[in-house]
Amino acid sequence: MGSTVVHLTVGDPPASTLALVAGVALAKTVAALAPQVATQLKWPNDLLVGSAKCAGILMERAGSSVVIGIGVNLVSAPQLPDRPTSTLAGEGTPIDRDHFARALGIGMIDALWTWRHEGTASIVRAWLPLAHPLGTPLRVSEQGIDGLFEGLADDGALRLRRADGETMLVHAGDVELRRPVGEGS
Repeated sequence: MGSTVVHLTVGDPPASTLALVAGVALAKTVAALAPQVATQLKWPNDLLVGSAKCAGILMERAGSSVVIGIGVNLVSAPQLPDRPTSTLAGEGTPIDRDHFARALGIGMIDALWTWRHEGTASIVRAWLPLAHPLGTPLRVSEQGIDGLFEGLADDGALRLRRADGETMLVHAGDVELRRPVGEGS
C-alpha cells in the first residue's frame, strides 16, 4: 500500500508501539471501507481475514524517525509457504487503491494523534477490540511457546497465559494463531 514516516518528538511513547498505531488505523480503515469483511489484528503486525493474512506492517527506525510500511492485499496476494493469504477483492470487496490510501492516511493521522496525546494505553484499548479474542491459542514461533492470548500490557507487550497459569510478556516475536484443541485436523 505504501509507507509513511513518523518523526519522533520529545515525550512520544516508545517507537516500538507504532506497530499498534498502524494496526488500529489499518483495521479501522478496512472496517469503514469493507464492513462486511470480518478482519482481526494479530499481534504485532498482521491483519487477518479468518486465518489468512490480508495485510502486514513493517517498521524501520532511522535516527529519530520511523518508516512504517503497510502492505494490503487489495486485489492480489503473494503465495506464502507458511500461511494462507487473502485479498479484499477475493472477499467480495474490491476497493480502489487511491481511495484506500487516502482513507488509511486519515486513519494514521487520527491514530497518531491518540498515541501522542493519550499515550500507549489508549492505543492498546483501541487495538484490543480489533484483535483476535481473549483466550485465543497462540504460539510464539521462535521459542515454541504456547499459551492463550490474555490481552496486551499497557506498553503494548503481548500477554500470554501459559498452561501452568503463569502469564508471560512477549515484547517481540512472530506469533501464530493456533487451532483450539479438537477443532479441525
